[in-house]
Amino acid sequence: MTRYSLNGIGFGLIGFGIFFTFLAIILFFDRGLLALGNILWLTGVTLLLGLQSTWKLFTNRANYKGSICFLLGLFFLFVRWPIVGIILEIYGFIALFSGFWPSVKVFLYQIPVVGWIIQYPLMELFFQNYHGYP
Repeated sequence: MTRYSLNGIGFGLIGFGIFFTFLAIILFFDRGLLALGNILWLTGVTLLLGLQSTWKLFTNRANYKGSICFLLGLFFLFVRWPIVGIILEIYGFIALFSGFWPSVKVFLYQIPVVGWIIQYPLMELFFQNYHGYP
């Protein structure tokens, strides 16, 4: 398979993972859907970044706090504490991928409707204060 087809499959798996996680939250934190969403999301990230880059992301010394929170959140999902698990996973996700926010912001600027909304002064203020953008 070419790299472009793996990227497409990775984006698709990430999308389905987010969809199943959202559906699980709507259905009062259904454990099975949360686990399926996490598995799809992790598989999609691995296909998108590659196995070595994903391993480096999770084992980087600067990302230990995010990795531990994310994995602890997975553990709490499997021991039937889904609310605590999802809160820890969200924190771990933000801590792990906070370095990607500037790239995501540039990408979102180029989407027609979303870019127009993000360029409002209130949203700019949010991005500058919350994420430390220049």
